[in-house]
Amino acid sequence: METINTLLLVLQVIVAVTLIGFVLIQHGKGADAGAAFGSGASSTVFGSSGSGGFLSKATAFLAVLFLANSLVLAYLAHDRVKAPESLLENEPVVIEETVPLPAEEPASEAAPSDLDVPVVPE
Repeated sequence: METINTLLLVLQVIVAVTLIGFVLIQHGKGADAGAAFGSGASSTVFGSSGSGGFLSKATAFLAVLFLANSLVLAYLAHDRVKAPESLLENEPVVIEETVPLPAEEPASEAAPSDLDVPVVPE
């Protein structure tokens, strides 16, 4: 199960990077207007018809693949986490900490009455 998740995650990253590349390669509708004003490099890579056919279809295919892969990854992640149906099913966890008591001091030779009574000035 873990290898399927890893393979799907690697596929997701590859599809995402490829999709970003295909979107950045395409030129917008306003790019043809730039060719009229001196930009002579428009549509020379993919021929005179432009890059509309191949790049548009490849981008659509990659977008569908990205969406489907995202849904499969979400479904597999949901199956991995099982939440309790009720809060009453789980017993509360109580953590008790034991605090060490301070060491008792040895009793002094003075009587307890001498230690407890404050001295009153005259």
